[in-house]
Amino acid sequence: MSSQQIPEDSLPAVQETAHGAVEGTDDPFADPGLPAHKPRIQDLDERAANRSERAVALMFTLSMLATVGFIASYVIFPVDKIVYIWPFGHVSALNFSLGLTLGAALFFIGAGAVHWARTLMSDVEVAAERHPIEATPEVKAQVMADFAAGAEESAIGRRKLIRNTMFGALALVPLSGVVLLRDLGPLPEKKLRNTLWAEGKQLINMNTMKPLRPEHITVGSLAFAMPEGLDPESHDFQTQMGKAALMIVRIEPDDIKDKRQRDWAHEGIVAFSKICTHVGCP
Repeated sequence: MSSQQIPEDSLPAVQETAHGAVEGTDDPFADPGLPAHKPRIQDLDERAANRSERAVALMFTLSMLATVGFIASYVIFPVDKIVYIWPFGHVSALNFSLGLTLGAALFFIGAGAVHWARTLMSDVEVAAERHPIEATPEVKAQVMADFAAGAEESAIGRRKLIRNTMFGALALVPLSGVVLLRDLGPLPEKKLRNTLWAEGKQLINMNTMKPLRPEHITVGSLAFAMPEGLDPESHDFQTQMGKAALMIVRIEPDDIKDKRQRDWAHEGIVAFSKICTHVGCP
């Protein structure tokens, strides 16, 4: 006879298990309630709380320094300066420094806020009862009271070092966007219309860095080329390649149906701009 067929009144109220006695309950899915609160070391030791406060303030201060670094990078580095950074290779010094400093500024604000919440703010769990969604005067008063209680629990009034450095970090970060408004001008005018290509320029294979000849390209294959005289180590290499990159394709001459394209081709070899028409990626 299985246990499912035993009447409930025949089952014992207390069952013995390997972990001790377990008392039966009428509701096996009863809400166990919130677990008992375990105080953190910062709740018991004021010196530990002060260390956490200094750590949070340090992160907010690093965020402010990173924002200053962002503005300084924008002023110091020219747009066409290329540097070698392992393992990324040759990159724009301006873009790399702007991304690094802005990322650090935002990261340290988030890290400081998380460390503040985990070590200094109140971590007592509170169950919020459901209530009608109405903005009554009582609700507004309760919201303000909860806000005041949250401010008190966060210790933002007592921890002035955290408050001041947080306000400083949050106030400086928007300046990163303000300085970028400078890039709205001047207008490019005709700079994007001129490339390094000219009559008589040799095509250089970007993989081998050697002159590209027709016999090097087989039917159905493609190659990437750049104009001769362009040094990959030069400071304006990326700028020039952003306008002059080519994709060389060879197909059967009879497959070229358009007469004008056939006149452009040489023995089925056709050159196309490698510049993305979406956002201009080379």
